[in-house]
Amino acid sequence: MKQLINLQVFNFFFKSNNIGGILLLICVILSLLIANSPLAGSLEQLLAYNIGYESSTIHLRYPLLLWINDGLMAIFFLLVGLEIKREVVEGELSSPKKASLPILCAIGGAVIPAIIFLGFNAGQTTSAGWGIPMATDIAFALAVIHLLGNRIPSSLKIFLAALAIVDDLIAILVIAIFYSSGIEVSYLLYAGIGLGLLILMNRFGVLNPYLYLIPGVFIWYFVHHSGIHATIAGVLVAMTIPTNDTAAESPLERLEHALLKPVNFLIIPLFAFANTNITIEAPMVTGLLSSLGLGISMGLLLGKPIGIILTTYLCTKFGISSLPENATWRHILGVGLLAGIGFTMSIFIAMLSFNDPFVIAEAKLSILLSSLAAGVIGYFILKGRK
Repeated sequence: MKQLINLQVFNFFFKSNNIGGILLLICVILSLLIANSPLAGSLEQLLAYNIGYESSTIHLRYPLLLWINDGLMAIFFLLVGLEIKREVVEGELSSPKKASLPILCAIGGAVIPAIIFLGFNAGQTTSAGWGIPMATDIAFALAVIHLLGNRIPSSLKIFLAALAIVDDLIAILVIAIFYSSGIEVSYLLYAGIGLGLLILMNRFGVLNPYLYLIPGVFIWYFVHHSGIHATIAGVLVAMTIPTNDTAAESPLERLEHALLKPVNFLIIPLFAFANTNITIEAPMVTGLLSSLGLGISMGLLLGKPIGIILTTYLCTKFGISSLPENATWRHILGVGLLAGIGFTMSIFIAMLSFNDPFVIAEAKLSILLSSLAAGVIGYFILKGRK
């Protein structure tokens, strides 16, 4: 029964990410078309429009773009946190044997791209973007692997999902530690008090997951003003939501199911639309061969598969773990390339890394083209003969 529940959860998660990945692609194309049309200025004005409330004590008036990137994306990170916790408690990360390969591959697939990026950008101002090629876009990666149907073993899909979830956790830690501004201790203390309240609610058996979201809004506000990136609040709240390893649906799973469609069908596509409105200029295209462009493209296209294949080889050679059931080394290469679809998290880190709008746009273009290439190459490798 428990295995059936887990399979249903995975299928629901997988199907939502697949359709969300297609919608994501549509939004990217639409945003690029608008950004390179006479409507570009109108879109920029819309994204810069201030929304919210402001007083002498409360400052919540920000541009629409910031609400999307700091507000709505906190909900995305809440979902990621729920997925991570579920996998740790009852899924593919619930035991050392299950977790070892995707965890170690995620680490290898993050470290090698960062090293490659720094190899191109060491000593330059663009070196701040070393975290950009570390990320994997779970929606796009799962959407591509879904198109392959039964051409690949189901174990490979679960392996990629687990790897991408751990990859997200690594990206979250990188953002929290390396891409946050100066810390305001007082606000951090207030956020800590709110988090403590959620932990107490968990301890006293509060099972309604939506009750955790009310203090969560205040935690988001305090984290936002503390200097740590506001989206981290979503992960912190997720870690306090009750769950279990039984057949009964937990509060965490109920909230996860409730968030999957809004996040995959609205929040991530809206984030993509708002952040890929790149007006392509000639210097930007030539910038694809700059140290920044090459660091990103080589990190995603070469660093990801090299890191994952090398880690898998070492794990199997020393008996730490084995290949996913019925998987071959060609499958591992294909998964390594699909992990090179950085997109959402890579763009997010790029915007935290740089202040120059042109450099950010150049980084986004490199991410887009590299992610597209990684997805196409990975698809055809996995589609080949068994």
